[in-house]
Amino acid sequence: MVIKNAVLDIVCGVTSTLPDTGMPEVAFAGKSNVGKSSLINGLMNRKALARTSAQPGKTQTINFYKINDEMFLVDLPGYGYAKVTPAEKEKWGKMIERYLHSSKNLKAVFLLIDIRHKPSANDCQMYDWILHNGYEPIIIATKLDKIKRSQVQKCLKVIREELKLTKGTKIIPYSAETKQGREEIWELMDSLTGLAPTEEA
Repeated sequence: MVIKNAVLDIVCGVTSTLPDTGMPEVAFAGKSNVGKSSLINGLMNRKALARTSAQPGKTQTINFYKINDEMFLVDLPGYGYAKVTPAEKEKWGKMIERYLHSSKNLKAVFLLIDIRHKPSANDCQMYDWILHNGYEPIIIATKLDKIKRSQVQKCLKVIREELKLTKGTKIIPYSAETKQGREEIWELMDSLTGLAPTEEA
């Protein structure tokens, strides 16, 4: 997709009513420091529209980024961050669940996993939870540039095994530095949202 414009259009807090945007939505979930904001900025070709922070756990809202007035990238709050109180964690969990349950326009959920590390208990829980809510998560293995090329397949195998991925689940390695994986993610999003460019006759 050619990005003509991208804006942060809607921000939902814990008590906000979730919007019916009337446009296809694609959601991104992941641990607080997994590089979600960097990925979303990379997909939108923007430097800092999604706020990146040295403090993990900064996104405490559901942020809807409108792309070309035809679809939304939805940034869900990061999970698994230790400095947040259990009560706050529970509120975020309920907010994410409410979104997964009630969005009429959600076409796909991408789950981000740091390629360098074995998925955590929180990652496994989130994967199962997304499945339980009726979505087949697509895995994005972030921080690809932080490992040697020779380690990639081994690291992807660990992610597959730890998450007990269902057969055929897609894993896309992604680097915020080189943008490797960006085109593949967009191609997938275009086809899932029905916005793939049609071949001209």
